[in-house]
Amino acid sequence: MKTYALIVQYDGTEYAGFQVQVGQRTVQGELEEALSRLGPNRIRVAGAGRTDAGVHSEGQTVSFKDDGLTVPIERLPYALNALLPPDIRVVKGWLAPEGFHARYSAVDKTYRYQIYEGEFPSVFHRRYAHWVREPMNWQAVEECAQLFVGKLDFAAFAASGSSVKTTVRNMLSVTVEAAPPLTLIRFTADGFLYKMVRNLVGVLLDVGQGRLSARDVLKIMESRDRRLASATAPAHGLVLERVGYS
Repeated sequence: MKTYALIVQYDGTEYAGFQVQVGQRTVQGELEEALSRLGPNRIRVAGAGRTDAGVHSEGQTVSFKDDGLTVPIERLPYALNALLPPDIRVVKGWLAPEGFHARYSAVDKTYRYQIYEGEFPSVFHRRYAHWVREPMNWQAVEECAQLFVGKLDFAAFAASGSSVKTTVRNMLSVTVEAAPPLTLIRFTADGFLYKMVRNLVGVLLDVGQGRLSARDVLKIMESRDRRLASATAPAHGLVLERVGYS
């Protein structure tokens, strides 16, 4: 049986997240419905990341096994895009080695959070960037962001509802690309906890607006208590940018 891999872009605004949910419109559901029209089998796809409602993707990777698709791999993105809604696009497809799995074979992921700073919200960024009206101290944000780099316990930034065995993750890098009015914050790690990036951004927003200091952030991390951290940043500013494989 062949193992297929796809890179999928989507605007998450109209979806209840990536993962299939009963009675909800999801990205996975749309992909599986389109694939079902290209062969005799009902195909279940696995995603590298289970993005939440409203979260977008530039580089979501999905994989699946099948032996009945009637479309050759080089034409599969074109065939799927003809069936998918316009806010989901398959931009690459290939036959992966046996044993490949979009989630379990990943070695790292990069998420990007987009922030629009200005007196008024932008018509053109309103679906893809979180608007902040108050001026931001981006130097303070960049300095504080480095506190998150390393193999650390991120329990204080994990939303409830997760059943992971450990809250330790290896954050490989955090970068702040400040070019107001639009600023991009990138997080690359070997894995992320539920809503971890949005919770980290919530803290960085408070740092940038002078409500928290680096010392406060260290205390929050050491407490391992989510209740002491800042509010979760909105979903629409978050983009799954890339998934890395060995």
